[in-house]
Amino acid sequence: MNKKTVGAVSLEFAQKTPDSRDPIELEREMHRDYEENIHKAIEDGKNTIEGDFFITVITKKERLMKNVLRHYFLARKSCPSPDYDQTVYHYHRYDDRLEFLWVLPSKDTCVLFKDNMLQIDPKERELLNFILMDSCGELLALSKKLNGEVKDSTLLEKGN
Repeated sequence: MNKKTVGAVSLEFAQKTPDSRDPIELEREMHRDYEENIHKAIEDGKNTIEGDFFITVITKKERLMKNVLRHYFLARKSCPSPDYDQTVYHYHRYDDRLEFLWVLPSKDTCVLFKDNMLQIDPKERELLNFILMDSCGELLALSKKLNGEVKDSTLLEKGN
């Protein structure tokens, strides 16, 4: 069985006209294995981390293949600081529940959304809200709170 490399597939897609320009269809294709990978990250976290933990999904563009995006799913004990191309979930072990915390797109997309706030489609208002929450420091404050950190410091609160 001859499998094509990611580079070969990327080149094919770059050279052909897309079958569909429907963003919803493109998004579904990109996230085909997303849910399965979230479940794998949860299982990894359950096996290696005591108590609650966080799942961070980092999206990266391949440097040489601009039409290839990769998602990296990481289980970690602490809540990460907000960053571009990042999605964060909080896994509550006690009731086996995954809570979506935030998603931040690329830096360029954040700038575009902030510069065009009044023209943002209502379907994308939640994303705009996360971008604005990041800009004013709300997401960082949430991250620090979930980690038991003092609001304006890098120190941990006593007793946590």
